[in-house]
Amino acid sequence: MAKILSAACAICAFAAFACAAKVEKIDAPSAAMNKSIPAFVVLPDAYESSKDARFPVLYLLHGFGGNCSSWLQIKPDLQKLASLYNMIIVCPDGATAWYWDSPKNPNLKYQTYVSEELVKLIDSKYRTIPSRGGRAITGLSMGGHGGLWLGINRSDVFGACGSISGGVDIRPFPHNWHMAHSLGEYADNEDIWDSHTVMNIVHKIKARPLQIIIDCGTSDFFYRVNEKLHEKLLYNNIPHDYITRPGAHDANYWNNAIDYQVLFFSKFFSQAANAGRAGR
Repeated sequence: MAKILSAACAICAFAAFACAAKVEKIDAPSAAMNKSIPAFVVLPDAYESSKDARFPVLYLLHGFGGNCSSWLQIKPDLQKLASLYNMIIVCPDGATAWYWDSPKNPNLKYQTYVSEELVKLIDSKYRTIPSRGGRAITGLSMGGHGGLWLGINRSDVFGACGSISGGVDIRPFPHNWHMAHSLGEYADNEDIWDSHTVMNIVHKIKARPLQIIIDCGTSDFFYRVNEKLHEKLLYNNIPHDYITRPGAHDANYWNNAIDYQVLFFSKFFSQAANAGRAGR
């Protein structure tokens, strides 16, 4: 899974961004979990120069062992991407909770936090486009699972979603990455694990179409489950972009993959904006 990056690297990365006044660190209160949770908000250059403009938002989720600063370290020029495509990028903190509302632990409600509480805060604090046509979500590894899990389950909030190196079927890994903390032990809770894996919620996409992008390296330990998800989406005639290329489960792959994902979401945002103008 995502490597735990040093505190020193996190401080250096944040300092470099803070000097350019393009990244803000916020504390987002969660009533569902009775605590405040940090997040980084990456603003495009045009946010300051175009005072009346509103911007779409990409929610970018970290992997297991990471935190809200992980993407700033994996992609040091993340702000350049935000500026190039005129979008706000929000990097939440998901702890090690896989972005579920845990059916076992009432203190782990990260689905509610990200898709409701954080979205509401970002829409109130920044000049966003506050509709599903102005929101997308993706992430790496645990966050790749989270991007699809939240995008599919909350398609009323997000119009597009994605995954990079994502754990899109959790069931082959019952003893890994603290998933049992949220779902209970697999042997005693197979029904919960079945209902909390992305592989088994594909049918929900047909109720409200989504723009979907999935990316995984051929040497990744999640490659086979991504292949199976791709095949299931094809079988169900669900449109999606699917990318594979040589690569492992590491920062080099994620640094490259996010460029393609941001381009994909930029096209979605443009299409949604054009459709909105045409409907006026």
